[in-house]
Amino acid sequence: MKFFEKELSWLAFNERVLQEAADDHVPVIERIRFLGIFSSNMDEFFQVRVADVRRRIHFEKLAEDRDHASSLLTQIQQKVITLQEQFDRIQVQVMSALAKKNIYVIDEGQVKPNQQKWLLQYFHDKIKRHIVPLLITDRTNLVEVLKEDHIYFCVQLEQNGTTHYAAVEVPTDELSRFILLPYHGSKRRKDVILLDNIILMFMSELFRGIIAFDKIRAFSFKMTRDADYRLTYDIEQSVLERMEEGLKQRVKADPVRLVFDKAMPGAMLRFLCDKLDMDAYDSLVGGGRYRNTRDFAKFPNIGRKSLENELLPPIEHASFAKFDNIFDAIAERDILLYYPYHKFAHVSELVRQAAYDPAVRTIHICIYRVARYSRLIHSLMDAVHNGKQVVVMVELQARFDEEANIEWAKDMTDAGIRVIFGIQGIKVHSKLLLVHRSEGQLARRYAYIGTGNFHEQTAQVYTDFGLMTCAPTICQEVEQVFQYLEQPYRRYEFRELMVSPLNTRDRLVSLIEDEIKAVHEGGKGEIFLKLNNLVDEAIIVQLYRASRAGVKVRAIVRGMCALRPGLSGLSETIQVRSIVDRFLEHPRVYVFHNQGKPKVFISSADIMTRNIDHRVEATCPIHDDAAKQMILDILELQWKDNQKARIIDSEQINRYVKRGNRKKLRSQVEIYKYLQAEQKAK
Repeated sequence: MKFFEKELSWLAFNERVLQEAADDHVPVIERIRFLGIFSSNMDEFFQVRVADVRRRIHFEKLAEDRDHASSLLTQIQQKVITLQEQFDRIQVQVMSALAKKNIYVIDEGQVKPNQQKWLLQYFHDKIKRHIVPLLITDRTNLVEVLKEDHIYFCVQLEQNGTTHYAAVEVPTDELSRFILLPYHGSKRRKDVILLDNIILMFMSELFRGIIAFDKIRAFSFKMTRDADYRLTYDIEQSVLERMEEGLKQRVKADPVRLVFDKAMPGAMLRFLCDKLDMDAYDSLVGGGRYRNTRDFAKFPNIGRKSLENELLPPIEHASFAKFDNIFDAIAERDILLYYPYHKFAHVSELVRQAAYDPAVRTIHICIYRVARYSRLIHSLMDAVHNGKQVVVMVELQARFDEEANIEWAKDMTDAGIRVIFGIQGIKVHSKLLLVHRSEGQLARRYAYIGTGNFHEQTAQVYTDFGLMTCAPTICQEVEQVFQYLEQPYRRYEFRELMVSPLNTRDRLVSLIEDEIKAVHEGGKGEIFLKLNNLVDEAIIVQLYRASRAGVKVRAIVRGMCALRPGLSGLSETIQVRSIVDRFLEHPRVYVFHNQGKPKVFISSADIMTRNIDHRVEATCPIHDDAAKQMILDILELQWKDNQKARIIDSEQINRYVKRGNRKKLRSQVEIYKYLQAEQKAK
């Protein structure tokens, strides 16, 4: 097989996340949070990827394709069960490690008498008001009324041989999941109990006097829905109205997974499956007592600072220090930022200054995901108040951010911003900002091209590159991208930028071909890729061609990788690694040897068919020598990582890179030191 199934590759990625939770060298609070990240990832996997496989089983036209999808789903289900078993074992280990630090996550059976009295009061004063049990009858449409990925208890009430069922939601939207209990014994010991356990302790309080019972049992579960939706194209509806209508489909979409306490009685499980209309193509995943362990990603540190990663304060880029405004700094030379090592506030500051600089005439920006409270968007609103023309491209179909983006679009429109929604049927994923500024008799453009979103919060934990430049050719082509978004029927020519879906595929193939040609002519051919996902089969075939020709290919891929490295006669010169550490590796970088004069690009696009052919993406060359060298140095540091790097081989079994007798090198820490040294040298 030339390609590794991308869905199975995604599960291999999430297994790497689980490895971080299992690693006892990782601070224990961070280990708990990795359990939460693993769980959150798995939720999205079922909502998106498993749901897609299910649709292929039902709707593919060819029997061969349906059979392949069915076989794949079976493999997915088997791997998910294996991962869940690993998760349960690791969770026990992590909680034990936490207890050694005098922090105990206890259940209702471990509560001491004085704590029980306090909890009863807490239940009546804080919790009960948020709970209204759902009595499940023959007329109850459980699929419609249950909320996506919320925690529920299935409650069985028995009285004189009669059984009733109810669903009780755990109100994590209103209350903290983690409750710190009063001291018991030593003040050094801290007891934490989950909201779930408190409700379970006092479940009978909810029904006493309302429903007669002499026996009550409750077990946790949650349901995951298909996250897909279909937009109508009613000419009388606005884009916002169509999106709002489409999102309603998701709320009532079919279940694709039921996760439940494996101690749940068989009769109760069958009852739930029947009420949820789940069939053999749906996933039933039995696990420990707790659902939504994704909340563990927010587990509070109530102990010493050493239980978390040491803080790495973001670095102020030296290029801005000697100038009175940010535009003069960019005019001096291109500025390359690398988050979260550098401050994302530099980007916010660019927009803030543009908002009231009398020389600024217009601001254009692409918004895909932004923070819940976005200082950047508020600066754009301020710019309108200062008489600037502001155009914001809002991608309404940014998965799971649709509702937030709809609200932002309405707010910005109300503020006087011209909001556009791009091209029908194509998501706009590019990370672009363009400012027009009058400087004397000249009109100058300033551009920002990034690999990540304009999101103040994720910029603190996602690694991403961002280029600030006033290079005329690049800025002119950035302006053409915005023109393309409003007038896609016109012809555009891009020489500097690769722009999906217009020329990215052809340009990538051409660059790979140049490396093959160099080897054929007796020279050296090398390609270095840094990606989130590498799954486009046509590009992978070109990389296989390059490997057979003798081109050395290295790739650092965080997530899915359909390419199978190291196969005899196919991919012998290809090596792939993956890094999972404290920061989420998010940049897309393409490097081509180019006969010793490297061509380096940063991009919003992964090597996925959707990014190359079905989205608007921007890939930008790096011309500044210092910026180019910085990227090359960072990539080499990451390739030398022998602490957090895993080898992606043809079977994706996630072996760590062996250190041998080399010095320990953890790339994310070394990159911080590298950038600090760069800062001091300027």
